[in-house]
Amino acid sequence: MSTTSDESLTTKEQPIIAGEPGVPVAMNDALTEPVKEAPAKIPSLWYNRDYLLLWGGQLVSSLGSNISGFAFPLLVLFLTGSPAQAGFLGAARSIPYLVFSLPVGALIDRWDRKRVMILCDTGRAIALGSIALVYALYGTVPLFQLYLVTIVEGSLFVFFNIAEVACLPRVVSKEQLPAATGQNQASEIFAVLAGSPLAGVIYSFSKILPFAADAVSYAASVISLFFIKAQFQGARTGEHRNLWEEIKEGLVWLWSQPLIRFMAFLTGGLNFNSGTFLIVIVIAQRQGASPTVIGILFAIGSVGGIVGSVIGPFIQKRFSFGAVIISMTWVQALALPLYIIAPNPYFLGLITAVIFVTSPIYNVVQFSYRLALIPDTLQGRVNSVFRLLAFGFIPLGMGLTGWLLEKVDVGPTTLAFTACLVALSIAASINPHVRHAKPLAEVEAELAAAKASQ
Repeated sequence: MSTTSDESLTTKEQPIIAGEPGVPVAMNDALTEPVKEAPAKIPSLWYNRDYLLLWGGQLVSSLGSNISGFAFPLLVLFLTGSPAQAGFLGAARSIPYLVFSLPVGALIDRWDRKRVMILCDTGRAIALGSIALVYALYGTVPLFQLYLVTIVEGSLFVFFNIAEVACLPRVVSKEQLPAATGQNQASEIFAVLAGSPLAGVIYSFSKILPFAADAVSYAASVISLFFIKAQFQGARTGEHRNLWEEIKEGLVWLWSQPLIRFMAFLTGGLNFNSGTFLIVIVIAQRQGASPTVIGILFAIGSVGGIVGSVIGPFIQKRFSFGAVIISMTWVQALALPLYIIAPNPYFLGLITAVIFVTSPIYNVVQFSYRLALIPDTLQGRVNSVFRLLAFGFIPLGMGLTGWLLEKVDVGPTTLAFTACLVALSIAASINPHVRHAKPLAEVEAELAAAKASQ
């Protein structure tokens, strides 16, 4: 369970960008002191056909991914009995982000984003389907195949994810970005809400069906993408420069923004706790919970995520950036150690619900802020740099969680990650760029005025 969808179980994505090429450096320091503006009426997303196709396809795909994601650690624990192997397998999915994210970000700004997304989901459908096929033929799946599929799926995720983030501002208007982000978060949490108990039932019936279901969900995503009419990128002019020069431009852009730079590391630190779901599964199994009950546990948690995604856009409008980011990190830090004293799986679900509330709220605030301010020509590169920092801690956290669970048990493992969250909460609380960040509408207006004056 992480804090960014920039995002893992609740993908805290499950991030922020200010400025654009040519804007004076002084603009970077303009993120201070809020100024109130009259709210403008924003068109409903329900009239945006292309967004509904994109959203619907990803809702189905997310449901399938949560079904297989729930089944992966259960299958590994069934085959090996090792929490460490389950943690290492989870880490393997995130390693491709460390390897590929920077060059992929630059390539996504060159390539046809829709074509990339279609090819990636086609490949992911084949990879997940292979697990179901081999298990059906031989009654088991080699551990090396699970690792191979995980790495392939994780690699294609890098391409798809960066392309999807980069194309969203082309499918919806900037004014609709907070609502679209909130709705996307709601669908992700709904996928966990529905996917977890469904996965538990399906896995209890047959260990191969969760992976077959995910393969079908990727096929549904591919079909939805074919019907989208919007162009996923603007017209590209001029010859491409050296790939590493283009990557450097994204790095320089992000690194020159102190708020965004801090948010990238904060999000990465929160994602370091992505292995928390493994802690919950191990605790629940020791309490005698079946796969179905564990699925219900995560469904209870997902109700909190639904609540967070519904209220996220309203909170984004009514509270300052700093107040939201700081409070959400502290809620996670205070809730995590409660797992140790939870008497049964249903209390585990309630604690998970509290943590899940924070994820979409955090993401709506930071994600919509970032996307609104990055120029289209830099979307892939800047988002890839940000997500390299944000996702780079996931494999370390996942692997460390599994290893600690096997070596020192649940209590010390939970307390170790709690200490990390407390440190992150203190850092966010004292960071002046977070505390004094301006409202998104005001920053957008200032950037638009600076661009118009050039």
